Amino acid sequence: MEANKLTSLNIIDTDRLKKLLRKMIDIYSPSGKEEEILEYLYGYLSRQGLPVQKQKVDEGRYNLLVVPEREVQLSLVGHLDTVIAYDLDNYGFREEGDLISGLGAADMKGGCAAMIEAFTALWNRQGSPPPVALALVVGEEEEGDGARVLASSEFEFGWAIIGEPTNLKPCPSSYGYLEIQITTKGKRLHASLANRRQNPIQAMLKLIMRIAGYVEKRRPKLVYNIRDLYTSQAGFFVPDHCEAWIDMHMPPDSSIGEIVTEVEELFEAERKENPLLDGMIRFLTIDAGYELPEKGPIIERLKAIYHERSMAWQPESFLSHSDANRLWASGIRPILLGPGQLEKAHSHDEAVFFREVAEAAEIYFAIGHAMGEDIR
Repeated sequence: MEANKLTSLNIIDTDRLKKLLRKMIDIYSPSGKEEEILEYLYGYLSRQGLPVQKQKVDEGRYNLLVVPEREVQLSLVGHLDTVIAYDLDNYGFREEGDLISGLGAADMKGGCAAMIEAFTALWNRQGSPPPVALALVVGEEEEGDGARVLASSEFEFGWAIIGEPTNLKPCPSSYGYLEIQITTKGKRLHASLANRRQNPIQAMLKLIMRIAGYVEKRRPKLVYNIRDLYTSQAGFFVPDHCEAWIDMHMPPDSSIGEIVTEVEELFEAERKENPLLDGMIRFLTIDAGYELPEKGPIIERLKAIYHERSMAWQPESFLSHSDANRLWASGIRPILLGPGQLEKAHSHDEAVFFREVAEAAEIYFAIGHAMGEDIR
């Protein structure tokens, strides 16, 4: 078989891959508390003979990088943190046939394990390593500080493949994202003296319904989620404030600046109609979506790999916010491609099929190998 047609059969070690995934899932690593999994993977990568280095993010937290001593064209990027466990007594690795369950199985320890295995196979082959780097970052589920440090560092790369759960469908485009905090205020009163126009909960609910109507009529493709809604535990009183956090995901071609302005106008319109309304609106995160054209060297290589593997090339848009938005804003072209389904991420029954994890490792290996052959 020709070198540039090399397959990953018998190169990806599926037993080693499953053991790694089991260990990663069994390590609890919520965003901001990734120290244990970082320490484990630093040792693991070192034992595989990879020149792993730590890229400081803050005290005790860092990204893990494996970078060849040559110009890097592509970086495989994955985040090691998860959301907070749904059940601290039952978040670890579970296996039932081919299905692997546990916190982070889909989002995205499955993708990270596949990247590590592919990278180990690439570097352990004879010859010089390809112009591909590995970047395992922290903080994606909260502040995105790991990706921010990665993008602003001296380590440069033009393209990235991010192992988010896409069911192995390539996503050269991604939705944009707004994180909105709204606060309404009122006067603490005895419950028997409640006045609707002074009740911050009533004001908040009315404002949220106004936003819902706006989305339905003017932005039907926009997805919004009332993530949190709470108030002071006032007891038998009218509370003095109410707070809400709203997530908005919008298609890649949306004008995020227009949407920000329109939501602000909704708030001001509600304020004018209710003179007693006091509060504020803040946009804590504003990340634009993007859409890459289906051309360019990385895209063409991926298309060829899918063709060789008899896989349908069916690109989609990634529906969620991720490190891809942050890398795109810094001038890097990200493609999201990984095992698992987004529907399973952040759920109490998070799971991924191991065959998908192994297939992802084969695809990552194939793109790295192809890039290495191209420049020889």
